[in-house]
Amino acid sequence: MSDFSEELKGPVTDDEQVETSVLSGAGMHFPWLQTYIETVAIGGKRKKDFAQTTSACLSFIQEALLKHQWQQAAEYMHSYFQTLEDSDSYKRQAAPEIIWKLGSEILFYHPKSNVETFNTFADRMKNIGIMNYLKISLQHALYLLHHGMLEDAKRKLSEAETWRHGEKTSSREILINLIQAYKGLLQYYTWSKKKRELSKLDKDDYAYSAVAQDVFNHSWKTSVNISALIKMPGVWDPFVKSYVEMLEFYGDRDGAQEVLTNYAYDEKFPSNPNAHIYLYNFLKRQKAPRSKLISVLKILYQIVPSHKLMLEFHTLLRKSEKEEHHKLGLEVLFGVLDFAGCTKNITAWKYLAKYVKKTLMGNHLVWVQEEWKSRKNWWPSFHFSYFWAKSDWKEDTALACEKAFVAGLLLGKGCRYFRYILKQDHQILGKKIKRMKRSVKKYSIVNPRL
Repeated sequence: MSDFSEELKGPVTDDEQVETSVLSGAGMHFPWLQTYIETVAIGGKRKKDFAQTTSACLSFIQEALLKHQWQQAAEYMHSYFQTLEDSDSYKRQAAPEIIWKLGSEILFYHPKSNVETFNTFADRMKNIGIMNYLKISLQHALYLLHHGMLEDAKRKLSEAETWRHGEKTSSREILINLIQAYKGLLQYYTWSKKKRELSKLDKDDYAYSAVAQDVFNHSWKTSVNISALIKMPGVWDPFVKSYVEMLEFYGDRDGAQEVLTNYAYDEKFPSNPNAHIYLYNFLKRQKAPRSKLISVLKILYQIVPSHKLMLEFHTLLRKSEKEEHHKLGLEVLFGVLDFAGCTKNITAWKYLAKYVKKTLMGNHLVWVQEEWKSRKNWWPSFHFSYFWAKSDWKEDTALACEKAFVAGLLLGKGCRYFRYILKQDHQILGKKIKRMKRSVKKYSIVNPRL
């Protein structure tokens, strides 16, 4: 045990009893927790006004947290705990939640902290901040999950699920649904393990029926706990994915599609790219018509035009028989390469090089000009500078060739990027560079011959 812990564990005199600390086995403890919690628990009142002290302490704690000075933050909590006795009723009522948030953050990261200390703090804060009982219980369970203590987390969630105090409110109902859903998520984890176990058994195996029934029981419990939450507006990605997986496993594809469709399209729910990704992947697994897949990805494109699925979206549009889809396919590729995170995506550049040429060959010069009009002032420096030509050629010659072809088609043979790549001596890519030179001469939108 470190000097820090030994000092806190040292003997306490009667005069120093006010500084009594809460011990947690061989773990971390604080010289403020026991006295103040017990004082508040028995309804004790102190009439001094600690406004200035507590306000300063809060600032010090926040600064210490930002700097990851966990021990210093813990020491400041000694004074901040006095807000539980503030003469201002509003501050006194708000204090338990603030103390819980600060204290749990400190205990989560403090090198001397352990699970036992956190459990002690959480359980006592539930009793002090009775109105925050459900929130604290949920966060306590998540902390235990983080430490791999699944059964303990499940027990805490079950305790919170059955807790009742005061009048029923909409906010409490949401928290109860969330607690039940997290309990369902833990049941889903067990279900997944049972499902894997079942997949390893032969149907004629004597244990198959018992395991299959066990799998079914867990899925029923999970669906009951999750279904209420995902009907409420919100972002419920892990719960939706788990629920849909179980519905698919039992062959309820219509039910799975209904859940995903509502999650993606219900206007009451916040905009969520993942909702459209889940629906698209489901429809793809079900071999849905191309038109359905396009309609889903079209919305995703409007939300996240740089998403990796946009290349699949382009492919679907390219294969469509509608000319408007072909035009959109060009827009999608330009849209992907507008983003810095996609500048090295060789697949995107290959698609663009090939599609721009095909579009120009198909007498749709205007399509390319429309896309280039809004980019001609920034794409040359963003993608096609002399610096990038040297850098790309050094790192990835194949990427450099694709970019050079696009640069030549859009900026003409005078483009510095195109000229630099054209001058490089490469035995394997020599023929490709010559073909590229001929295509640029013929199809470039600079002084077009079309």
